[in-house]
Amino acid sequence: MENKFLSKLEKVLLPIGDKIGNQKHLAAISTGMMMTLSLIVVGSLFLILANPPINVDLVNPETQNIFLKFMLNWKKFAIENYAILTKPFNFTMGIVGLMTSFTIAYALSGNYNLNKSTSGLISMIIFLLVAAPIENNSIVMTYLGADGLFIAIILSLLTVEITMLIEKLDWKFKGEHIPPAVLSFMNALIPLLVNIIIIYGLSITIFVYTGKDIPSLIMMILTPALTIGNNIWGYVAIVVFGNLLWLFGINGTSIIFPLVFSLGIANTGINAELIKSGQEPQMLMNLQMFRVAILGGAGNTIGLVILMMRSRSQQLKSIGKLSFIPGICGINEPVIFGTPIILNPILAIPFLFMPIVSLSLTYVAQKIDLISMGYIVDPSFAPFFIQGYLSSMDIRNLIFTIFIAVLSIIIYYPFFKIHEKHMLEIENSI
Repeated sequence: MENKFLSKLEKVLLPIGDKIGNQKHLAAISTGMMMTLSLIVVGSLFLILANPPINVDLVNPETQNIFLKFMLNWKKFAIENYAILTKPFNFTMGIVGLMTSFTIAYALSGNYNLNKSTSGLISMIIFLLVAAPIENNSIVMTYLGADGLFIAIILSLLTVEITMLIEKLDWKFKGEHIPPAVLSFMNALIPLLVNIIIIYGLSITIFVYTGKDIPSLIMMILTPALTIGNNIWGYVAIVVFGNLLWLFGINGTSIIFPLVFSLGIANTGINAELIKSGQEPQMLMNLQMFRVAILGGAGNTIGLVILMMRSRSQQLKSIGKLSFIPGICGINEPVIFGTPIILNPILAIPFLFMPIVSLSLTYVAQKIDLISMGYIVDPSFAPFFIQGYLSSMDIRNLIFTIFIAVLSIIIYYPFFKIHEKHMLEIENSI
């Protein structure tokens, strides 16, 4: 029965996946993102190091417990040296948009037999012009990271296409007596100049008429309304919207974060006050719901990571192992970019569906008192099972989060097997 189901699913999804995988622009996006994967993984580990899994408000600083003392000292050290500890993250994941603008252009230009290094550098320069304004003599880094990934993808593809058009039009300096190195330098100036005139000119025009640069304008358009999140239907819609953006290379979590996190904090605070006054908590849309929405990262990919760790595909297995530690702490950029999930019609289905299931089950479980409502602000970037327990100090919540992780494995499994088969075919053909 399982084989029949997988066979039918393959017939529907594999042709779509093959078509997308063979499209040169989408293939360049996939290759370009893979090139940044190792840097993203290393940066994510330093983010975990800078955010130890302990809530100092819940621990007596005079405790004699050696483990808790160690955690408190770690937390103190992390707070005092946060800028130093997060610097590797800021200059890896924090500039993934900048890196990707180079790597995607590098990959696509190879398909066109253009100079890959020159194309990558042109793309990176254009991205900096468009997405990195200068304020007070300093470069604003807001959109150099994942928030600028969407614009990085668009610009990298566009700059290469403009360069390719110049190549077709044969706009080149020519001269038999000019040294090849000098001629190559001179001919690199033309595509750079044309790209600046067209793309940066468009950016300036948009700024003049709207008062916003292109990345800011895109984020403003995509930011959802702030009034629909305090019920399960609105909350699920917002989370699905954020995950849908991820599938197109936009950091959806950063867009929905201000709403769902602030809502969670506020409602968790209300629950805490009710507990303090001897009453039962009432706010279902508490911080615990946000933790479930990103259990294993956007799309609840912890199950996918576990499946990948045992994959027969060497690429998937390697990415799974690299992604496990960040994944249990809710950081899943390595698996999103490395698998990739972006523009992947096969894995997009569970990526969108799994959070709907996990959020709905959590909502119902709280409502029928199967688990406790969250009333404690647990530490960010702690392993999901620690967050599950600390949200209400209830062992049932810990068991429930593990159940969600197992459910993630089950839901991702058939789609993972199809993607794995596709990857194995590619690996065996090399």
